[in-house]
Amino acid sequence: MLSSRVRLIPRTVRLVHSLIYNSCHSSMDLKALLCSLNDFASLSLAESWDNVGLLVEPSPPHTVNTLFLTNDLTEEVMEEALQKKADLILSYHPPIFRPLKHITWKTWKERLVIRALENRVGIYSPHTAYDAAPQGVNSWLAKGLGVCTSRPIHPSRAPNYPTTGTHRVEFSVNGTEDLDKVISAVKRIADVSVTSFSTRTDNEEQTRISLNCSQEALIQVVAFLSQSRQFYQKTEILSLEKPLLLHTGMGRLCTLDESVSLATMIDRIKRHLKLSHVRLALGVGRTLESPVKVVALCAGSGSTVLQGAEADLYLTGEMSHHDVLDAASQGINVILCEHSNTERGFLSDLRDMLGAHLENKINIILSETDRDPLHVV
Repeated sequence: MLSSRVRLIPRTVRLVHSLIYNSCHSSMDLKALLCSLNDFASLSLAESWDNVGLLVEPSPPHTVNTLFLTNDLTEEVMEEALQKKADLILSYHPPIFRPLKHITWKTWKERLVIRALENRVGIYSPHTAYDAAPQGVNSWLAKGLGVCTSRPIHPSRAPNYPTTGTHRVEFSVNGTEDLDKVISAVKRIADVSVTSFSTRTDNEEQTRISLNCSQEALIQVVAFLSQSRQFYQKTEILSLEKPLLLHTGMGRLCTLDESVSLATMIDRIKRHLKLSHVRLALGVGRTLESPVKVVALCAGSGSTVLQGAEADLYLTGEMSHHDVLDAASQGINVILCEHSNTERGFLSDLRDMLGAHLENKINIILSETDRDPLHVV
């Protein structure tokens, strides 16, 4: 009887703690929460092929008291989310990727949608937006390497151009020509902004015209300028680029402050990812004692992102057989940890960051059943 009473005490303490913890949180409207999530990491950072954002939406209005975090939304994880009264599931990987032609009970992904809607649970996926974000998955993975400096392997660009239009057209008008007539003509073209400034070429006063225009307007601008051989011969056309975003992009190229042996790096990675085993391909001419100074990493599947990166070690979840052979032939060591093992640990950091970002307005919990489907046996 005594041991039974002792076992009841922790349950009571946990219940009281849960009640106190939940009482500290209020709720958020779904739309307001989505805006805050986008402020945390803009969905514009996601790759063009990805399917990110709100994937399943209960009929509005929808209030979120509990946000449930998982790396993969399986049926087992969905059951856990429902038991824990989740109002919105943030699934790092999008459970809906390829288009669904029907919603029936036939396949597991269709059943996820049905259960979510029946229980008024939203599903949101950030996926590659979190890969690219400065405080995202790849930056978390780099924390396990030791003290280092890092930069994106493929930097992201801003979603918008810094000025109006995608192209800049510049040409000169000399003093004998009707400047006002030329400016008036190009201003009549839609999506064109015009600026002018005085210049001197070969001791001749000229006016330099600078146009910013869209791709569509460029055709009309060129057609107008081609009517005058003098304009056209002096025309420069520049293609504008969206600016690079600092510390943002796919993958990370990490340079350690101090080199370590490959064996030491393996231990660090295992410890960070809480794994007992990883897969290793030694680069040609390399051993476990070979020094590692530069690590190129990509959470999840790294074949495309890591290709061509100059490093002593590639770290990712999975790569194709032939990509591993290519890397090893160049003397690059490769460590594979299975796809989601390089991502899932980020969710603990994400819970804390989102809690602060959302000012603890909602309860944020981690899945306890989410795990990589592959196991070493």
